[in-house]
Amino acid sequence: MTSHKTTQTMKPATAAKKLGVYLEATPAEFQEGVVSRDELNALQADPPEWLRELRRTGPHPRPVVAARLGISISGLARGGITEPLTTEQIQALRAEDPEWLQRERATQAEVQKEAERLKSTDR
Repeated sequence: MTSHKTTQTMKPATAAKKLGVYLEATPAEFQEGVVSRDELNALQADPPEWLRELRRTGPHPRPVVAARLGISISGLARGGITEPLTTEQIQALRAEDPEWLQRERATQAEVQKEAERLKSTDR
């Protein structure tokens, strides 16, 4: 008996999430097809220009926006940010540094501090 190895594929939404990009901003051919594991690895290893540009300027999905602002995804929602943001919008928000963002950064710092404390007590 010979075993046939099937190609593992994923939906475009899953691939976009793994690539850290906003699906609706990707090219139509990416959104309409399926992505194999090999294609995903190739995109990660040698990103095409459209992927480099999306990562550089956005729009970025909420997990990326939250990470760039140093807050949680829930913190974004509490701050009223529900849509993807571009790099320029993220930088403007950082420069403006509204009170809600300062509060969410402080909350995130406390959460991380507590996580580190718990990790050190587990040893």
